Amino acid sequence: MTTLRLEDFTACGAHQEGHFLLSSGLHSGDYMQCALYLAQPRRAETAGSLLASALEGSGLVPDVVVGPAMGGLIIGHEVARALDRPFIFTERVDGSMTLRRGFGLAEGQTVVIIEDVVTTGKSTREVIEVLEDLGGRIIGVGSIVNRTGTPTPFNTTPYHSLLDADFPTWQPEDCPRCAEGTPIAKPGSRPVV
Repeated sequence: MTTLRLEDFTACGAHQEGHFLLSSGLHSGDYMQCALYLAQPRRAETAGSLLASALEGSGLVPDVVVGPAMGGLIIGHEVARALDRPFIFTERVDGSMTLRRGFGLAEGQTVVIIEDVVTTGKSTREVIEVLEDLGGRIIGVGSIVNRTGTPTPFNTTPYHSLLDADFPTWQPEDCPRCAEGTPIAKPGSRPVV
């Protein structure tokens, strides 16, 4: 399978260096803003096709593709298009992940969840729980970027990514950027939890 290169993200400003507060509460010197990468429709289409090919190559062709808002919207839609499957998305409402806008799942419907970046996997696990509670059967997870440091962040659930990025993260009290006095930025749309 063809993968993406970090240089591709750096060239369009999607890989940023500095001092960042991630939605997990961890600090990092690197941030992946996949929305900047996906802003060019041909790149989004290519990334979606690559991820869909990886899923198909593993026998993971779902009934429906789910992308969590915000990060999973564009790439999830592109993967669904490449697989010719319906696309639905989850939203965070009052602090909880949910399906809205008339979306639903039938009991036993197979699902692949598509994210932009997986760092700790917490958000994806929330989506898995919501979808399983609705009767969905999660057969795989995919993302553009894997920051977890492990090839299998979701136990036995198959996982595919297009770029493995091994960026260090720190608890706030252990952050060398904080110790240097470097100002911190909180990019992204998800609140810190």
